[in-house]
Amino acid sequence: MKKTLTILCMLCTGLVMYAQKGIVSTREANASSGRLLTMEETILSRDLSPANLRCMWTGSTLILMHKDGKWQTLDTETGLYTPFGGQSHKRTEAVTEGNSLYIKKADGSMTAVAVSESGDITYGQSVSRNEFGIDGGIFWSPDSTRLAFYRKDESKVTSFPLLDITTRTGSLREIKYPMAGMDSEEVSVGIYDLESGSTAYIKEDSFGPDRYLTNVCWSPDGAHIFIQVLDRSQKHLKLNMYCAKTGEFEKTLLTEDNSKYVEPQDPIHFIKGHDRLFIYRTDNRDGYRNLYLCDLDGNVRRLTCTDADVEYIGNDGKHVWYTSAEVSPVENHLFRIGLRIPASAASKGAAAVKAGKPERLTQEEGWHEIAMNEDCSMYVDSWSSLCTPRITDLCTGDGKVKERLLEAEDPTLDYAYTEISLGTVKSADGAFDNWYRLIKPKDFDPSKKYPVIVYVYGGPHSQMVRNTFMAELRRWEMYMAQRGYIVYVQDNRGTSNRGAAFEKAIHGQCGQAEMADQMEGVKMLMELPFVDRDRIGVHGWSYGGFMTISLITNYPDVFKVAVAGGPVIDWKWYEVMYGERYMDNPAVNPEGYGKVSLINKAADLKGKLLICQGAIDPVVVWEHSLSFVRECVKNNVQVDYFPYPCHEHNVIGKDRVHLMDKVSMYFEDYL
Repeated sequence: MKKTLTILCMLCTGLVMYAQKGIVSTREANASSGRLLTMEETILSRDLSPANLRCMWTGSTLILMHKDGKWQTLDTETGLYTPFGGQSHKRTEAVTEGNSLYIKKADGSMTAVAVSESGDITYGQSVSRNEFGIDGGIFWSPDSTRLAFYRKDESKVTSFPLLDITTRTGSLREIKYPMAGMDSEEVSVGIYDLESGSTAYIKEDSFGPDRYLTNVCWSPDGAHIFIQVLDRSQKHLKLNMYCAKTGEFEKTLLTEDNSKYVEPQDPIHFIKGHDRLFIYRTDNRDGYRNLYLCDLDGNVRRLTCTDADVEYIGNDGKHVWYTSAEVSPVENHLFRIGLRIPASAASKGAAAVKAGKPERLTQEEGWHEIAMNEDCSMYVDSWSSLCTPRITDLCTGDGKVKERLLEAEDPTLDYAYTEISLGTVKSADGAFDNWYRLIKPKDFDPSKKYPVIVYVYGGPHSQMVRNTFMAELRRWEMYMAQRGYIVYVQDNRGTSNRGAAFEKAIHGQCGQAEMADQMEGVKMLMELPFVDRDRIGVHGWSYGGFMTISLITNYPDVFKVAVAGGPVIDWKWYEVMYGERYMDNPAVNPEGYGKVSLINKAADLKGKLLICQGAIDPVVVWEHSLSFVRECVKNNVQVDYFPYPCHEHNVIGKDRVHLMDKVSMYFEDYL
């Protein structure tokens, strides 16, 4: 018989236990008689996630995928659904085949735009290993008469060999991997004119040949190209404008300089109906990632005046929509701000524009994901909170709900899901509240003592704890809680959505501020009467693998067991773009590289450590973990190691069941 329990969210004032520790809300446990998760369900089942309505806008037309997997068109005026036959492909498109770029016409004919000169040169693909907001290499002009594209030259980049064991005698597949401090790729931007068949290249030499060219975009009239040019050190940026016909440099609109790093993530967005006004986002001017109203004369004024990170959603020439963390860093809400643009703005620029007061459009507690149509008249709001499975609403641009498209049921009610709490603990420097989720064991008894597993990532561009359904929980965490563990997950300085000071605190010494913050959470746990202080373990992958080994070697008397996956061991072996942003060039910061290198910490390992590694990992290459094992051998320190042949950075598919079984058994055996 299906048992249903009322799931309550309680404010901290309603909690009796440990409210002083910063717990703000709790999802109560389901019935203790419910089913336990199996590992296969934990990894492979989609039925344990709340129903989600996939959607996309084509102009102002909303296309939805319903439960039967079929796409349907929703007429937002009449509310009628009709079958969606798919987009017509009878149009001109750009494609990369091999390393070369072609124009493919509606009749199937192909015209070469740029033919690769060698295996080291690629056209029309993403560059800079997808850093700096780059996610593609082809940029059409608004009228589709010109095509901008990346040219990537990796001839100076060293290769790294990956072992292919599927061939009869084994073979090596070499990848280009630019390590920190070494030669990097050289990038340029070409502009192809479809009518003349000619190509002009951007004339750009601001910072030398190994600068980064990011966030390529066009002016509304197609006359200009805009590129954010970042130097190799990533401390200096220029937003430059170029002639789209000739590629000639025209002017620099603004500059950014920072002693730690500048990190562009967004192209500029022009105000609709105004070809000289645009929106620019940065965290370098006022400490948070805010929106700025700019013009082609180089004038810049702050548009969103909040001490929180925001993200641009869209504009219709009269309003700008954005999401913001200002309500809470674990919540995401939609706002809009009105613009009054007088005729004088054509000559006076951004200074003539009047901005109204921000309006909050989403009211329900939780994390709101927004998909807005092209003219900003409507949007889809898909949201959830700790105790609310996903709800999807169709809303008008002013925030009014027009139609509820989906209200998902709780898929966990038949399972013995345990209590989940959201709370905060102070950062080690006392300046911030770090958010965590705490998962209690099944049939929790406060008079007993339980082992703890700290699941950690802790690196940039991550946020592990949000006020979403079950707080971003990975089902393996619940799997372990059902088997008697307290599971703890915490964000720390260095992660995203908390402003520049919070995010850039790790610069030059990756792992140090992160560990200090994680240990504040661990100290809080160790004060709880139901925590077994002698049985604390830690697990993480990638940056989390680096954090896992950092924690067990720097705090050997606290952590008894650790499982690290795909760990960074020494940042000099990691890629230029990411590694030099956070650690600088090894020649500039040798002390920092030396301090955080885990090669130097192998001799300090006391507890049980298992390292898992994809054997053909192109992200954190095999040199990292094998070098740590070698150092353990040299110091007569025992370590356990398990490679996953034929897997890259993440072990995926059915093999992931094997991986998580191994991780779980390791904690069962030793914790």
